[in-house]
Amino acid sequence: MDGQISKRRTPEEREVERKREELAVLRSTLAERELELADMRSSLAVFEGRYLRQVGSLYAELDEWKARTRRLEAECRPSAAATARAEEASEQARRAYSEAHGTASETKDFTPSPELRNLFREIAKRIHPDLARDSADEERRTRFMADANRAYQSGDSETLRRILTEFEDGSEVVVGDGIGAELIRLIRQISLAKDRIVAIEGVLELLLKGEIAQLRKQSEAAEQVGRDLLAELADSVQREIQNARDEYEKLAVQESSPA
Repeated sequence: MDGQISKRRTPEEREVERKREELAVLRSTLAERELELADMRSSLAVFEGRYLRQVGSLYAELDEWKARTRRLEAECRPSAAATARAEEASEQARRAYSEAHGTASETKDFTPSPELRNLFREIAKRIHPDLARDSADEERRTRFMADANRAYQSGDSETLRRILTEFEDGSEVVVGDGIGAELIRLIRQISLAKDRIVAIEGVLELLLKGEIAQLRKQSEAAEQVGRDLLAELADSVQREIQNARDEYEKLAVQESSPA
């Protein structure tokens, strides 16, 4: 066009544009992986809560009856070995009670709404610590992401919206000028995002290999054929409790009977 000169982009400018496009794709992938990880942790926590309430509490009761028997044996037939067995059984009973009635047992069923998932995904795209420009920015992003994870787990969409607004209100800080500084920032963000995606995949793999995940998998398989695995486990433990109680009461009668 007459009178107009089209400015040609420098190789550095073209590279910055390519890096921005690459980072945009990675941000979307990273947000999806973070959401997948949050959902996995949430669903496993929900299942663990069900297990502890339905089965874990019964195991705690079973361990308590076993501990009572060991303590009675130690009281009626004192010996170092009997005392050690009683102490070990009592400690196991305390641990079982703590696990069965701790905060994990209070986790209730939770199904995130589409709105909640979209909000968390957007937060992960914009706020993720691996996109930080410097250590101060990383610290700030880490704090916001921790708050976002807690809000997501509790289904609090209002807090997620507030987190996004508050972060954006203070996100105008620019560090470094020029195309070179921008290119360095983009390269660093791309590298960190890739590393985080790999790390998340590793965490997901470990979670799926864990005891709770394996038990949930077995429970889901049982449901497909009309069985309730947790109910079956509960019934089995209840029978063990009755046997342990019978053993204790039998021993109590024997020890209270005249020689």
